[in-house]
Amino acid sequence: MQRRSVKKAGRTVVCALSAAILFSGMSLDISAKEVSGLPSAGIDYFLASNATSVKSIKDNETEKTSSDKNEDFDMSVTANALPTATATAEPVEETEEEAEEKVIEETVISYTTKTTNEKERELEAKREEEGFKSLVIAQVNDYVNVRSMPSEEGEILGKLYDKSVGEFISEEDGWYEITSGNVTGYVKAEYCVTGDDAVSLAKEVGTRIATVNTETLKVREEPGLDATVLGLVPMQDELLVTEELGDWIRVNIEEGDGYVSADYVILSTEFVKAESKAEEEARLAKEEAERKAAQEAARAKAASAKSAEVSNQAQDEAPAPVISSGSGSELGKSVADYACQFVGNPYVYGGTSLTNGADCSGFVMSVYANFGVSLPHSSAADRSVGSAVNGIENAQPGDIMCYSGHVGIYTGNGQIVHASTERTGIIVSSASYRSILSIRRIF
Repeated sequence: MQRRSVKKAGRTVVCALSAAILFSGMSLDISAKEVSGLPSAGIDYFLASNATSVKSIKDNETEKTSSDKNEDFDMSVTANALPTATATAEPVEETEEEAEEKVIEETVISYTTKTTNEKERELEAKREEEGFKSLVIAQVNDYVNVRSMPSEEGEILGKLYDKSVGEFISEEDGWYEITSGNVTGYVKAEYCVTGDDAVSLAKEVGTRIATVNTETLKVREEPGLDATVLGLVPMQDELLVTEELGDWIRVNIEEGDGYVSADYVILSTEFVKAESKAEEEARLAKEEAERKAAQEAARAKAASAKSAEVSNQAQDEAPAPVISSGSGSELGKSVADYACQFVGNPYVYGGTSLTNGADCSGFVMSVYANFGVSLPHSSAADRSVGSAVNGIENAQPGDIMCYSGHVGIYTGNGQIVHASTERTGIIVSSASYRSILSIRRIF
């Protein structure tokens, strides 16, 4: 009696789901005897119009040996599998009704999880759009000063660069009071937008990023678990989002545009914030100190390599290039020249060997290691190393070019050398073949 009640309740739930989906404009042809044999977890499983019959699954299962039986539909255990004290227990066979009830329950759980995730994403998108209304976005050629008072007589506290963003506090006499980064002050309203005008502009100037939150994320050619894997992305890598499709996110990787499950990434919108006067001074001083330290490390590495070469000691990868003393651009050119020696060598996911195989960040890391500079094995982390370079027109050989989930080394003349894909290996490409997220300079 209890099993009939459970079975009846399960059928009622499925019928209710069917009615709800039908009224929402979706087509669903399903009976209590025919439900999709869905796994109990995963966001990409849907109720299907051609749902598999539980009975047909049971019929197919009985044709196999006991070792081949599917654990979702056969819960039988033998006496030999039990402890000695219970060796005389009779085998327990799962009935067809139990199997059907289980599939009904799993279907309901899967659908409920999917619906909940969709609602959460919709609410988050609405909250974010409402938040955009309180932004103040600069629209200038270079930057607008952030002052201590709503007047040009006010002290300059920092700079809000073009397309940079602050939070609206108040408005006074044609000035917006904002807070951005570590700066709170006033900017001229004529050089900025806020309110409804900021919503659409925020989507243009903001960079939508998907941060990987699983060990290794598969990027697929189409939005579905059965689609071909286009590429692999490691934990904490940041991917440029090109489209959001609910359960699936379209992202840009080296192999092209592909799709990732929304469950395995964290979505965010990045904006450039104001820089205070003190921060600007500290940044410039820090970048200069790091540049000098990197140059000294490179010269020391070169001297050591030259000494080792004279004494006929073998090098693991390749002989280090001779680095002349002088400006950072000369050192950067040495980096680029050295990196180009490995063109034609293989790409290996997770690899760091310049000869036997490296991935994009492993390639950059190993090239710079030859010059005494330690870099992270992460394309996302490479976006914050060294100092920022404003635009490819200001790039110099040796600069690190950062893309969505990818990095390379600038060689000059608008080109980069990089560990591209398993198909191409280490190659030279146009630096502007993809959208550049940032350019970083070590030397």
